[in-house]
Amino acid sequence: MARIVGDLVPEDDYTHPLGPEPNFNESMYFNFFDRARRVGGFVRLGNRANEGRAEMTVTLYLPDGRVLFTFERASISHNDAFDAGGMRFEVLEPTQRLRTRYSGKLLELREPRAMADPRRAFAESPRKRVSLDLVHEAVGPMYGGRADREESGREASQQFAKAHYEQHMAVKGELAIDGEVLPIDGFGLRDHSWGPRYWQAIHSYEWLTLNFGPDFGAMVSIIRRDAKSERIHGVVVRGDSLDPLKSASVTAEYEDNGLYHRRVTARLETQGGERLDIRGDVVSFIPLRNRRDGMVTHIGEGMTEWRCGDRVGYGLSEFLRQVQ
Repeated sequence: MARIVGDLVPEDDYTHPLGPEPNFNESMYFNFFDRARRVGGFVRLGNRANEGRAEMTVTLYLPDGRVLFTFERASISHNDAFDAGGMRFEVLEPTQRLRTRYSGKLLELREPRAMADPRRAFAESPRKRVSLDLVHEAVGPMYGGRADREESGREASQQFAKAHYEQHMAVKGELAIDGEVLPIDGFGLRDHSWGPRYWQAIHSYEWLTLNFGPDFGAMVSIIRRDAKSERIHGVVVRGDSLDPLKSASVTAEYEDNGLYHRRVTARLETQGGERLDIRGDVVSFIPLRNRRDGMVTHIGEGMTEWRCGDRVGYGLSEFLRQVQ
């Protein structure tokens, strides 16, 4: 069983009692990146049982620049499992091993930025039959907390998940595209949160997940409630050792529209005194969005090649912005 950091318990790997809030969300997210094959992606299920639906997302980055993608609001009536829209998550061993499976049709985006206009992309893009079967095994502690005091003190409409944890993982399995099977052998990160959530409750964030191998990984999260406030979270993971961040800064270079990031620089200092300079080049990018009550939230998803000293790794750089 993997080590747990924080007030978490192994049972937290399963779903939790459904809260009374209209926007109660319980979600699991897994990303994975196979460095040798330059294939990666992420899957997510967000159960919003009080709204009668689950948000299901699959994003797969292929070596030739194509992205396979789908999003579905699948009908659900309870929060007893992560199982909707052709996707299923299973806990094989709490804190240690989980399995993700998906079967269905994904859009084939030869130009992933076409997703800036989802209606058109869904109408005009060809489909690929895809199945995914992965086992995610811990390569570091499970870290986070069951109740963020600051979040818990807010009205439900202003919360952004008051319970949350993450964990770096080794990932193995298979990806099949129209019957062609690609073995997956790489690393990634998983995320589990529960509590009220609206994507429009915050001003912006940068979330970086970095894997350099089984012995070295990192996570950086910088969240802004408004343009002036900033909360920094993150860790450096080396095997079973976890060193929380003391400070972090993230800067980026953007494409001409000033919104799509293409290069990232992170400067980190841990509580243990380690300083790291990390550079990232976005090798594949897709713009996603969420809309509510006339607000549009941009979520830029970049499969990123990271460099730290002489180490090269892969992961995700995810930038959220509220836009018109």
